[in-house]
Amino acid sequence: LLDCLLEVLRTEDLCKNNEAFLYCMGAIKFMSGNAVLLNEMVNKGAIEMLLQLMKRITNIKENNAYFSNLGHLLVQLTATLRNLADLPPARCQLICSGAVSELSVALEQRLSDKDVCTYIVRIFSKLSSYNDFCAALADCSRCYVLFLALLNKHEKQQDLVIRIIFILGNLTEKNNQAREQFFKEKGSVNTLISLFQTYHELDLNAQKQYHEREEEKKHPKHPSEAEDVLIKLIRVLANLSIHPSVGAALAAAHRVVELLVTVLEYKSIDDCEELVINAATTVNNLSYYKVKSSAIQDKQLHIAEMLLKLLMSNNMDGVVEAVRVFGNLSQYHEICDFIIQKKIYKFVIALLDAKNQDVCFSACGVLLNLTVDKNKRALLMEEGGIGKLVDCLQDFGPADWQLACLICKTLWNYSENITSAASCFGEDTNTLLVLLTSLLDEELVLDYSLDRDLRDHHKLYWESEFKPVAEKLLDRIQSHHSFLPTVTITPF
Repeated sequence: LLDCLLEVLRTEDLCKNNEAFLYCMGAIKFMSGNAVLLNEMVNKGAIEMLLQLMKRITNIKENNAYFSNLGHLLVQLTATLRNLADLPPARCQLICSGAVSELSVALEQRLSDKDVCTYIVRIFSKLSSYNDFCAALADCSRCYVLFLALLNKHEKQQDLVIRIIFILGNLTEKNNQAREQFFKEKGSVNTLISLFQTYHELDLNAQKQYHEREEEKKHPKHPSEAEDVLIKLIRVLANLSIHPSVGAALAAAHRVVELLVTVLEYKSIDDCEELVINAATTVNNLSYYKVKSSAIQDKQLHIAEMLLKLLMSNNMDGVVEAVRVFGNLSQYHEICDFIIQKKIYKFVIALLDAKNQDVCFSACGVLLNLTVDKNKRALLMEEGGIGKLVDCLQDFGPADWQLACLICKTLWNYSENITSAASCFGEDTNTLLVLLTSLLDEELVLDYSLDRDLRDHHKLYWESEFKPVAEKLLDRIQSHHSFLPTVTITPF
C-alpha cells in the first residue's frame, strides 16, 4: 500500500488531482507515526520524493487558483517530514537533498499559514541540534529574514516563537558569521526586544496570579511558557554578544541591558534558575566590552546590587556567574569600593577553597583588580588569601597556565612595596618559592607524553603568559628573602 501511495505522489498531475493528493498525503502522514513504516519510507526514497513534491507545490504561485488548496497538502507533507526527521538516515538525506533551500522557499510563500510555518519550523528546530544541518542552515542567508518575519507576524504564538528562538540560539552558538549576519538584519535587535517585553509582561502577569492565589511557594518546578521563551531569548543575546563588534554594540544598547537587569530584579533563582543564570551570563558577556556610552557601565552599581543577591544564594552556578561579572566590573573604582564596603571580597577569597578551576579563575579575576589599588592590597591577608592563592596555584597550575598567570599577577600586585618576603607572604613564603621554582622548570611541568598539539598548546600559554610574570615574582621574593645562616660546629 505504501508503494502505491508514494507512486501516486510521484506520477499523478498535482493540480488535476489535488484532492486525491491531499488524502494520499494524509494517509502517508499517519503511517509515518509508525516506527517500522517510518524506516521503510526512508528506504523507499520518500525523502527525495517529498522534497520534489514540495518543489512542485512551491512552483505554483499565489495568483494560481490551486494555491490555497495546496496549502492543506503542504501541511500534511511538512508534518510527514517532521516525523521522518527523527531518523538519523533521514537527516543525512535531508541535508544531501537540499532540504534547507526547499523548506525556506515554502516558508517564505506561506508566512501567513500558521500550520505550514509551524511544521517547517519544527523540522528546522529538530535538525538544528545537529552540527551538519545547523551549518547548512546558517549558510542559507535568507533564513534570518524569514525567521524575523515570522517572529514579527506571530509574536504571541508561543509554540512557534519558542522554536524559532531555539533555532536562532543553535545557529549563533558556535558560528561567528551567523552572529554577525543575524545582527545585521534590519530590525533584528528590535524584534528581540519586542519579544522580550511581550513575554516579560506575560511572566509578570503569571507571577501576579500565583500571589493572588497565595501559591508563590508553589512556583512550578519547570519553567512556564513565558519563562521558557525568555530563557531561549536571552541565550540568543548571550551568543550574539560573543562576537566582538556585535557584543560591543549590545553593551551600548540601553534597552537590552535594562531588560536583562529587570530579570535579575524581579526573578529569584529559586523561581527559575536557568532564566536568572542566563541573564547573569549575558550581563557578564556584555560587561567585557569597554565602550563609549556603555549601558553596563551606566548601571554598574545597580547591577552589583542585583549580583549581591545572587552571590548570597545557595546556588553554586549562580554564585559563579555573579563572581564572573564582578571580575569584569571590578575594573571600575566604584565597584571595587562596593566590593570592600559590602565585604564581598571575604566571600571571593573563601571561594578559592572551592577546589573548582572555574570558580578559582573568576575569584582571582576579582582579587587581581582589587590589588591594583595599593590601599586594598592588605585585604588578602585578612582571610588567609595568600595561602589560598598558593593552594590554587599548586592545585591547578600545570593544568591551567592562564589561571596560574592570574594568581602570579595578583601576588605581584600585592607585593609591590615588599620589604621582606617573610612579612609579605608569611608562612607561605617557602612554599611559594619551591612551587614557583618547580613550575618554571619546563622539563618538570610540560608533559611530553601528551598529544603533540595539546603539549604545544600548553607550552604556548606557559611560555607567553605564565613564565614572564612567574619569573619576575620569583626574583622579587628571592631578592627579599633572608635565608638562615649555616652554623659550623668546631670540635674540641
